[in-house]
Amino acid sequence: MNGQPNTRLCDLFGLAGWSKGELARLVNRQAAAMGHPQLATDTSRVRRWIDMGEIPRDPVPRVLAVLFTERLGRVVTTEDLGLVRHGRAGKRRGDGSVEHPDGVPWAPERTAAVLTEFTGMDLMLNRRGLVGAGAALAAGSALSSAMHDWLHTDPALKADAPRIEDPLHVDPAGLDRYEAAPIGSQEIEELERSVEVFRAWDAARGGGLQRKAVVGQLNEVGGMLAYRHPDHLQRRLWGVAANLAVLAGWMSHDVGLEPTAQKYFVIAAHAAREGGDRPRAGEALSRAARQMVHLGKPDDALDLMKLAKSGAGEEALPRTRAMLYTIDAWAHASMGRGQAMRRALGLAEDLFVSDKGDVPPPSWMQMFDEADLHGMQALAYRTLADHEASAASAAQRHAKEAIELRAANRDRSQIFDYISLASACFIADDPEQADRYARLALVSMRANSSHRTWDRLREMYRLTAQYAGYPKIQDLREEIKFALPKAKGTRGRTARA
Repeated sequence: MNGQPNTRLCDLFGLAGWSKGELARLVNRQAAAMGHPQLATDTSRVRRWIDMGEIPRDPVPRVLAVLFTERLGRVVTTEDLGLVRHGRAGKRRGDGSVEHPDGVPWAPERTAAVLTEFTGMDLMLNRRGLVGAGAALAAGSALSSAMHDWLHTDPALKADAPRIEDPLHVDPAGLDRYEAAPIGSQEIEELERSVEVFRAWDAARGGGLQRKAVVGQLNEVGGMLAYRHPDHLQRRLWGVAANLAVLAGWMSHDVGLEPTAQKYFVIAAHAAREGGDRPRAGEALSRAARQMVHLGKPDDALDLMKLAKSGAGEEALPRTRAMLYTIDAWAHASMGRGQAMRRALGLAEDLFVSDKGDVPPPSWMQMFDEADLHGMQALAYRTLADHEASAASAAQRHAKEAIELRAANRDRSQIFDYISLASACFIADDPEQADRYARLALVSMRANSSHRTWDRLREMYRLTAQYAGYPKIQDLREEIKFALPKAKGTRGRTARA
């Protein structure tokens, strides 16, 4: 007990709307359901947790995490509640701001525990049919300032991880989460192959159908990380965790679970750093930046991109750095900064062509090929065209290049290309061509579960308004309205205009 209020628990308690006595009764009931019938919590004890910063013993933190997760309809972990003994309990600075949002960076030995707990809660939400989207995103500047020093230190395996004589030592905390056992290189190879399967499925069909499978696999890997394997195996296992966490985040973003997605991107950055792979950590943070641009927060995206580029380190390949600059360009385009956007795209092009290919790209960069470069350029120019109509011609050129180069199994990216091209054609006053490419996008979307494609389609729908008097465009507008899901919450904007 530190005598100070646990502000994280206090804030979530206020959102939940319980009384202290009601929460005490719920804790006792839930604990009994989880196999701890001896627990006897009362109102005064709940008051000490909230007002005095007392951290209860196990299993109470886990019980509280389950209760708040169910109540709020989103993942709530013991970290979120400020109930980890060696971490901060959400203390505020004098100005009232939270010192480290969402408890990042957490201690190195906590990464596997946070990963396992978060995925477990996420799976519980899915099983019980809860929404899972009711939290607020942490600002890019807050995340980047919290993680900067941590990301630039040596990886945990080389420097700050506790060294244990027995390489197969298991963290006792992990025993309650997973029946821990050592694994070998063959099992890790199988896990690495599973990542490729999930990644290919996501690229083809969107994140909706396989998200739970990826989260479940990540949960299993978190349990495996409870063991301290030999360093070469442990690094590979952390790499699997980072790749799965990025996929879980990207799939969550794809279906509109934005706070959940952000947490997975942060978990991925932690896992990559634990495995000594700074470029992977930087790429994970760049995903969070792309998410911010999509949600209309380009300033936050640029804050995250500064950290992503510096955190990736000198070992990042030219093609990786090229990809990072395309995200910078999209953020600048969203703010109407044409000169900054063109400068970033120029750097991306130069870096891309400078990659001699003598060093094989990591598996997570193999999706960023020439088609993706043109696709991101098309997206940036199309976004800038909202501010500078003349940028539409460049958007059309790059979108056509991307479509020509796209691999057959990159269906979702091709949909984005078609939407970028159709939108640019509308802006360039070419409704005939716009109609053609818009219909190609609609046909392709039938087998896709990506909410992001619907968001981009809504943006295109807005551009059709000035051509509503054209019979073909009026028909197109009706088809778009039919294809879009009905409004749901703040994300479900109906097609209008």
